[in-house]
Amino acid sequence: MTQRLHLVFGGELVATGSTEFRDTSAIHVVGIFPDYASAYSAWKTEAQRTVDSAQTRYFIAHLHRLHDEARETSPTGELGA
Repeated sequence: MTQRLHLVFGGELVATGSTEFRDTSAIHVVGIFPDYASAYSAWKTEAQRTVDSAQTRYFIAHLHRLHDEARETSPTGELGA
């Protein structure tokens, strides 16, 4: 069975329509989760907690899509080439 890890993180953005963080050293890493359902639950909790801050956003990153060692070349591996 393949693991499908997900990272939930967020913080204050420079503008509401942007995905650029105001201060990358202040990014809040919520955690790494073993499936999308648990990542979504954590994301929703943080999004609701920060609902009054219009420029604060949380994201779910699909870690299992970043690097596939079974493939000869993956998109992540190509970045270092």
